[in-house]
Amino acid sequence: MTAATFDAMRTAVPDRVRRNRALVRGWLYAVLLVLFCLFVVGGATRLTNSGLSITEWQPIHGVIPPLNQAEWQEEFARYKQIPEYRAIHSNMDLAGFKHIFWWEWTHRLIARSVGVIFAVPLILLWAFGCVERRLKPKLVGILALGGLQGAIGWWMVASGLVHRTDVSQYRLATHLTTACLIFTATMLIARGLAPHSERPADRGVRRFAGIMVLLVLCQIYLGALVAGLNAGMSYNTWPLMDGAIVPDNLLVLEPIWRNFFENPKTVQFIHRCGAYTIFLCALAQMIFTMVRAPRTTHARRAILFFMLVTLQAALGITTLLMQVPIDLGLAHQAMAIIVLGFAAAHWRGTKGSYPVEEGTLAVRA
Repeated sequence: MTAATFDAMRTAVPDRVRRNRALVRGWLYAVLLVLFCLFVVGGATRLTNSGLSITEWQPIHGVIPPLNQAEWQEEFARYKQIPEYRAIHSNMDLAGFKHIFWWEWTHRLIARSVGVIFAVPLILLWAFGCVERRLKPKLVGILALGGLQGAIGWWMVASGLVHRTDVSQYRLATHLTTACLIFTATMLIARGLAPHSERPADRGVRRFAGIMVLLVLCQIYLGALVAGLNAGMSYNTWPLMDGAIVPDNLLVLEPIWRNFFENPKTVQFIHRCGAYTIFLCALAQMIFTMVRAPRTTHARRAILFFMLVTLQAALGITTLLMQVPIDLGLAHQAMAIIVLGFAAAHWRGTKGSYPVEEGTLAVRA
């Protein structure tokens, strides 16, 4: 696409379409902000071992917390019946239970709020004709995925209520990755509706940006496995791990594939390797984009992305060396979401805004 063609397309967008896109984009940014808060509170819930404090799934009634001493004692009694209490928190009093309860309750409340914040404006914007035809199935798909995410959340919690003292790392990773997919899809649509001052990049730059999104998603999945196995609490040295670059006993479980999901040592090692891979790929993307699209917004975003990845690597190393204090653990998780969001925004930016749908160019406000 030539610069002249790009400028002609930008000026041809009707004012009505610009206004509608601004409304939808603002709504989606609000959704992204609430989702980000959900990630942070979810991380705190995990780090404070609060995720099993509510032992029932009540999508509607569960909004109301215990309101008196009798209800608190009843909720506490249910918690006392699960293995986590008997094995780990048998000395916990009601005050301690309230502390972990409020973390999980807040996490669930924000999750419910996301559904409302997404569904209600979607219905209104759709009814008033603000949602473009191409976006309708995408937005409905995100809404459906959000509903599925609620079920996945309970499926995860249920894994720790009978035979385990913690949730399954498989289900935790599924829960977090699904949330990241919702976040990524929302960001892509929001940035597709934004006006872009730079014309789209060439195919190579676009593909490289898309690959970075996939790599970050994979790394977050690995991070969830690390969290689920509490693997960050051991081997707290860097750059060596257990005294070596490649430690021993990485494949001690049978069959071998189980080591990549159930062996804390192997999972942490793979997570480290994933971090090195993303760092090197982000560096390569920055250089590649600067060569292929010099002095453009695409190149500047690639530079900023590399800086964000470098900061995240430093946070990860510091968190590991200090054995995952809650403040650094939360900062590391929050930064992972920022990196993911920026990667998605950069990818969409290399492709430019959504083209105006056929038939709307002739319509003027």
